[in-house]
Amino acid sequence: MQRTLKQSVTFEGVGLHSGKPAHLTVRPAQAGHGIKFCRTDIAIGDAIVPARWDAVEQGPLCTRIVNASGVDVSTIEHVMAALAGCGVYNALIELDGPEVPILDGSAAPFVKRFLEAGLAQLEEPVWAIRILRDVEVRRGEAWARLSPADEMQIDFSIDFEDAAIGRQQKTLNMANGSFVRELCDSRTFCRQADVDAMHEQGLALGGTLENAVVVEGDKVLSPGGLRHADEAVRHKMLDALGDLALAGAPILGVYTGARAGHAMTNALLRKLFEAEGAFCFVRCTPAQAARLPGAGVHLGEMPQVA
Repeated sequence: MQRTLKQSVTFEGVGLHSGKPAHLTVRPAQAGHGIKFCRTDIAIGDAIVPARWDAVEQGPLCTRIVNASGVDVSTIEHVMAALAGCGVYNALIELDGPEVPILDGSAAPFVKRFLEAGLAQLEEPVWAIRILRDVEVRRGEAWARLSPADEMQIDFSIDFEDAAIGRQQKTLNMANGSFVRELCDSRTFCRQADVDAMHEQGLALGGTLENAVVVEGDKVLSPGGLRHADEAVRHKMLDALGDLALAGAPILGVYTGARAGHAMTNALLRKLFEAEGAFCFVRCTPAQAARLPGAGVHLGEMPQVA
């Protein structure tokens, strides 16, 4: 069955790129509502922005969605990953500005509060998107693909010059609570040189060593070091789950990404929905629903760092 939260939860922090304070509340919603954002600071016009693939304005640094009135919300990938990883398909997210708070740079604070609030079953079946044939996009050395499978799986590889990251690869079946156990606490990461360049452009103004893993060569500059030896690729998988959640339903298939990012995952979804015979919607049987991301997850599966 579809799920939502049992009660509203609130978060306060700053936007990663703006550095401005942000107040966000995730509220329960009825079956069929989907995930929608509401800009509470917009007094005139349409303040509702649907969390959908066709509302995305592609960019390299974060996922940004815009409605027909030009109202936007950015850096949504972590809260979207947390909702998808907890199996929540219906929620209204109220936000008092244009950017979701970055919190600790991972999805763990969202996941922890969602599980503390509790998840409510709704009397409607879950519909999923079954991948029927391979769909792929490529840009230079980067590429992403969706392939048929009975369950959702993510396979990701990255390759960075900095020895603190280097080459990393990880494959994970997203059934049940694997996102919560394996991925949710992995933080966004960047090179110190990239931080300096973004600051010169007026970006990443809310970024600190406390909400991102910053590396320089073979050194990890963030206090406490890494949460996982392969935290970087785990975070890329976290981002991918959040961006894939914009499909509007859980995906039965394998997502494979190599040096892929937000824009490429969105381009892949756009190609999927344009490709004739590449997918179909299926009503999940109880057995299928029990293997979706978030099914059966509980607070005891949270990593201790959260």
